Amino acid sequence: MPRWVAEAIAVPAAAQAAVTPVLVLMSGQISLIAVPANLLAGPAVAPATLLGFAAALIAPVWPEAAQWLVVPAGYAVGWIILVSQWAVNVPMANIPWPGGAAGLALLALVAAVAVLLLRRRAWRTITLAVVAGTLFTMIALRPIIAPWPPKGWLMVMCDVGQGDGLVLAAGPGRAVVVDTGPDPSVMDACLRRLSVRDVPLVILTHPHADHVNGLPGVYRNRRVGAVVTTPHRHPTPQTARLTEELAHHRTPEWTPPPGTRWDLGPASLTVLAPSADEATAEGPGEGSVLNNASIVIHVRWRSGTALLSGDIESEAQESLLRAAVPQADILKVPHHGSPRQVPAFFAAVRPRAALVSVGEDNTYGHPAPPTLAHLRHLGARIYRTDKSGDLAVIAHNGTLAVVARGR
Repeated sequence: MPRWVAEAIAVPAAAQAAVTPVLVLMSGQISLIAVPANLLAGPAVAPATLLGFAAALIAPVWPEAAQWLVVPAGYAVGWIILVSQWAVNVPMANIPWPGGAAGLALLALVAAVAVLLLRRRAWRTITLAVVAGTLFTMIALRPIIAPWPPKGWLMVMCDVGQGDGLVLAAGPGRAVVVDTGPDPSVMDACLRRLSVRDVPLVILTHPHADHVNGLPGVYRNRRVGAVVTTPHRHPTPQTARLTEELAHHRTPEWTPPPGTRWDLGPASLTVLAPSADEATAEGPGEGSVLNNASIVIHVRWRSGTALLSGDIESEAQESLLRAAVPQADILKVPHHGSPRQVPAFFAAVRPRAALVSVGEDNTYGHPAPPTLAHLRHLGARIYRTDKSGDLAVIAHNGTLAVVARGR
């Protein structure tokens, strides 16, 4: 290997080695793409920084010259963004790793073994060949064995952590988004995996951060037709940020009443709740008023139905029971499976499959054991994003089936 190549690799490799223990502690994963991504983005960092700084200095006294400097700086920043977007989509870019002290101990053991194996040339050649072969097999064969998304997917529950982010197919390259999770990058990545370029409708069930903060990710390189929000929007930091976001993109905002229906691609969506004329019920927990104000959607496909219930708690569930909630093959379990559920509500829906969008090792105790017990008692098959990653609903032999992407 030429000396200049080794020196170019050494700096980002050393930096990655220094931060890997911190990443293991914080996120429980190891990045395999960081070094090549830094090598690609590195040449653009200096021009972007220096030209941007120079433009900021001279802009007050010579704005015309500053505009000329901003143009190449913008190209440099664009290259960095392009590299980061590529790196996010590389298969096996990050591999799961135990977190905490156990993860650090395992990392130290692996590093010690690697040093021993790489000291001798014969062992080094064999080790590198085995590692390269393993990575190639995992990257090349995984899309063949388990392609994602599954062909003909109807709905995908994105693994957004502790939050909700659902995508309903609405035609080639088109989809309806129901909630956007807490992180724009995660929501954007899920939509890119599904090749979604056009979003005619975004439904934000209620303005809590874990349901609306990912909205900027939906806008990335996509057209958004309109955004649907609950009629009960109380003043919160999230509602203020949401208003600014919609105004910035000049996106129409709708608050449709119950009974409103959209037919988009293979899906027919009907709003069940809430009504603007009825006050939102308050429960004992913090944020219960907004949770109970969640928009509830009934989805119908040719092969079956789904009920998307936002974060409704027991008060709103009882209200839906009084209004004769429809049955559904698939239930998006309310409020990430919190304990504030009405068993009669589950019994009325009679789901064959229950999908829980929940963050791994979350501090809320979601999903609650009693909630899972109620669903199992009804014979529902339970799927969780913290265990299985993205979850896709597909048509299979005239009915609906759930396919897990895996974590």
